[in-house]
Amino acid sequence: MLKLVAMDEEDLQIISAHMQDAVLKVGDLDYRPAEQRFILACNRFAREQQPVRTRGKESYERRRSVLHFDRVTQVRVQNIDRTAPQDVLSLLAINFEPADAPSGVIELVFAADKTIRLTVEVIEMRLADLGPAWETGNKPDHIAADNMTK
Repeated sequence: MLKLVAMDEEDLQIISAHMQDAVLKVGDLDYRPAEQRFILACNRFAREQQPVRTRGKESYERRRSVLHFDRVTQVRVQNIDRTAPQDVLSLLAINFEPADAPSGVIELVFAADKTIRLTVEVIEMRLADLGPAWETGNKPDHIAADNMTK
């Protein structure tokens, strides 16, 4: 089970790598402006686990996880319908665009040209797995996230 904290851009990239191919529903997004907190719950593809081969097939793991951002002053979404809580999002990458140090914008890049931009005072985020893994036979297959962003 992972529990990671990001306090700078390098840490953020480590969490981004672990979160690549996480899936979530729009209803799993929660912005709490009074607390300056943005939270998302997801099913994370456990990239740190080696696949298990049984009967000629590889199996992988997913885990229920929470990604938690603090010191968020603004949230902007693009191409995400907040009135459709059952719509599924597939996370490709998490990027940081610095502004006046240490502030900036954390960008959550999803498949199908969907994004969430979090204006933050500083990078302060946490990733935590919530429980046991479950098996999946599906390994995400797409163009690398590095090619999808910028």
